[in-house]
Amino acid sequence: MEIYPIVKHLHMTFAGLSLLGFVIRGYWMISGSKMLNAKPVKIVPHIVDTILLVSAVILVVMSGMYPLKVDFVTLKLLLLVAYIVLGTFALKRGKTKTIKIVAFIAALATFFAIYWAAMTKPVF
Repeated sequence: MEIYPIVKHLHMTFAGLSLLGFVIRGYWMISGSKMLNAKPVKIVPHIVDTILLVSAVILVVMSGMYPLKVDFVTLKLLLLVAYIVLGTFALKRGKTKTIKIVAFIAALATFFAIYWAAMTKPVF
């Protein structure tokens, strides 16, 4: 049994779960819901994102497509850093609701840029 496709599907599933969780938390942030401060809402995203990151590292090691060696992997890594920074401003660090909403929209655009890079594997 080939393990690579299993890890790849695990990675894609948790990427989808991560996006879904981020969209829900963004909606709660915009609507001012107290759900954003619920304990599970603070814990579950870390579990999902840890599985997502671990599966990504496994895929990189299994495929040999390392950042700085493969353009689209480097791009995805740089976009991931931007997504994390924007996400923290959207859900926590933004000083005003306007800043949070702009960061939320920018984070979503960055997520879809990561998806685009994964699907098209651009070469620079």
